[in-house]
Amino acid sequence: MHNLLSNLKIAVPEKIFVKDPESSSLGKRIIENSILLINEIGFDSFTFKKLGVIIGSNESSIYRYFESKHKLLLYLSSWYWAWIEYQLVFETYSINDTTQKLKKAISILCRATKEDTNFTHINEIVLNRIIINENSKSFLTKEVDQENRDGYFVIYKRVIHRLRDIITEATPNYKYPSSLASTIIEGSLHQHFLKDHFSSMTDCKEDISPVDFYIDLTLNTLKL
Repeated sequence: MHNLLSNLKIAVPEKIFVKDPESSSLGKRIIENSILLINEIGFDSFTFKKLGVIIGSNESSIYRYFESKHKLLLYLSSWYWAWIEYQLVFETYSINDTTQKLKKAISILCRATKEDTNFTHINEIVLNRIIINENSKSFLTKEVDQENRDGYFVIYKRVIHRLRDIITEATPNYKYPSSLASTIIEGSLHQHFLKDHFSSMTDCKEDISPVDFYIDLTLNTLKL
């Protein structure tokens, strides 16, 4: 898997950015440092002016890549889910047992993130924290329907559809595979958030992970 991923370029929908940040060293610095800054101060407090100070570039140079910080968050979210999708495909494609494939898929989608050295300008561990804390802000907007029509969420939806299809392989007669798939993916982010901030509201602790919970929930729901 490592050798395969090392030759892959994460593809983000082109409408999200003005100029592909992967095309230049400045663009990569924008991505690298925006992840670190959003993690440090939160998305609401994040501005291009603050980012510009950190990367030693004026604010206008960042607008040449992204027209708003919302579009930057959409980029980070899309990149993250594309990276997760590659792992999902490569780590499950050779599993023939449908129940084991489903368990593996849930593990990939719900597990704690490890850093991937294939992408040196992106700290996936920190990006995962941003997705846990800020992902919903990428689509809980008045413009969500138009942005959906424009394809901004195509990668996230594709990940959910892949999990839906794995659920259907395991239980062809189950009526709600899409609902279960989206519940697992969104719910795991929420459980990670609760674990970090509202520990009394979840059973996920140091010795119980969201992976454990969602595998148990799914297998019992599907009666596998």
